[in-house]
Amino acid sequence: MKKVERINIIMRYINNRAHFTISEIMREFNISRSTAIRDIKEIEAMGMPIVAEVGRDGGYSVMNNSVLPNVRFTNDEIKALFIAFMATRNQQLPYLKSRQSLTEKLLGLISENQQETLVHLNQVLLFEGTNPHNPDLLDLSDLPHPMLEKLIQTILLDSYLLLSLKEEKEEKSYSIYLLHLFREKSLWFIDGFDLEKEKKRVFPVDNLTEVTLLPGKKRMSKKAIFDKIKRGDASTNLVLEFGPEAIMQFKKYHPLKVSISYTNPYQTTALLKTYVNVNHSEELAEMVNWLLFLGSDLKIKEAPEEIIQRMQERLSLLCP
Repeated sequence: MKKVERINIIMRYINNRAHFTISEIMREFNISRSTAIRDIKEIEAMGMPIVAEVGRDGGYSVMNNSVLPNVRFTNDEIKALFIAFMATRNQQLPYLKSRQSLTEKLLGLISENQQETLVHLNQVLLFEGTNPHNPDLLDLSDLPHPMLEKLIQTILLDSYLLLSLKEEKEEKSYSIYLLHLFREKSLWFIDGFDLEKEKKRVFPVDNLTEVTLLPGKKRMSKKAIFDKIKRGDASTNLVLEFGPEAIMQFKKYHPLKVSISYTNPYQTTALLKTYVNVNHSEELAEMVNWLLFLGSDLKIKEAPEEIIQRMQERLSLLCP
């Protein structure tokens, strides 16, 4: 008997009894004491109110004769859940082992006919990055960076963080206020406000070696942080309008520090506002190359003269 199936049966067994013991579970399901205890702890973690009774004749009971609710999914809900799980394969997402156990539990709750439907979907649907020769949803081959889950657990406690990163063969530390954790071009990044440099920065999670909460003495108030960010954003010198084809190009490639804001509900037009340091030759060259890559469905509403001049030079070389 599979673990998920056994746990579901044990849940129904104990829900129909005012009192039960570990020995009864062991005999009824022919399992060891350690397995019985693990199963009961897992059932309790799922939300079933189990109370341990102390004493020589102690055991367990379900609080207030709580009735275990029946969980039923419609065929479309099952497909939606399963396809969502399929779409996350090979994405280096956190909590991958939990995704595996969720899938096992879902399969344990549905009928054989519904299971056959999901097996068929798994055979015919291929998302980006899926190995067609091994499309197993329960495969744990796409584990994320080992620090990612610890990072998420830490930012759920507080947004003030002390990061340790390996950069050019040496370890560096940064005190930051976290703004976002995002995934871009198959990599995870931390978008944060550097409390020492007092500016926004992006840190690759792949370089992260440690993350802890920042001591209170080194903190800047949230109001001061966002005031400085607002003043920094005010130095915009490049404003672009995107049509649908330019948006498609943007999705294929864009510099990490830029993002677009959609200007209609259908996401067919968008606006981008950013700052380009024209005194930095590499940044200027990258931006010119990218603007040309976006194509003719792009309107430049505002730009530094240096960008316009570089673009004209590039176009004159292409069309002498």
